[in-house]
Amino acid sequence: MRVVIAGGHGQIALRLTKLLAGDGHEVVGLVRNADHSGDLAAVGGQAAVLDLEAVDAGAVADVLAGADVAIFAAGAGPGSGKARKDTVDRGAAALFADAAEQAGVRRHIQVGSMGADRADSLTDDEVFTVYLKAKWAAEEDLRGRDLDWTVLRPGSLTNDPGTGTVRLEDKTGNGSISRDDVAAVLAGLCDTPASIGRTLELIGGDTPLSQALKNL
Repeated sequence: MRVVIAGGHGQIALRLTKLLAGDGHEVVGLVRNADHSGDLAAVGGQAAVLDLEAVDAGAVADVLAGADVAIFAAGAGPGSGKARKDTVDRGAAALFADAAEQAGVRRHIQVGSMGADRADSLTDDEVFTVYLKAKWAAEEDLRGRDLDWTVLRPGSLTNDPGTGTVRLEDKTGNGSISRDDVAAVLAGLCDTPASIGRTLELIGGDTPLSQALKNL
């Protein structure tokens, strides 16, 4: 399986790359900074240097050509302002989906955010509200496309070691989840047809990860 990950140098993406490459899959991560290529190589991936805020869908489609799965895991990051929340968390997500359609890559997984569907009531933080609205707009854009899409909304992210047990459902309520477990779920979703056309929430739980995927 060939998997292309937007936001390839992110904390979840690097974990995901290591898991997929360890299982013998080819993984390509889109990165803005060529200096990050070595970090992807260290976990078994390849880097494609592309700035999703500066290229067109055709350039991204060239990288996606021949892929089996496209995963959008990019984000503007916690230090960014309102403008980049829109250009990355919404705009780059839509561009990546455009490129997937052009390249004929049907399986498309997008990492969203818990609370994207209730941005106005969740927080008084103006920048975080813009972020959630951008994530919601990206979800809505994806839902309108002829792709085999899944949106995964993780809860609050931690760097704790993965437990291998999760709660993965259409609605989970608030909670936290380790980045290790998010990456493992994303790897499993690549080949879980029951997740197609669904928006799933993910937090820590008591169900073994493999069983949680089977339960969908």
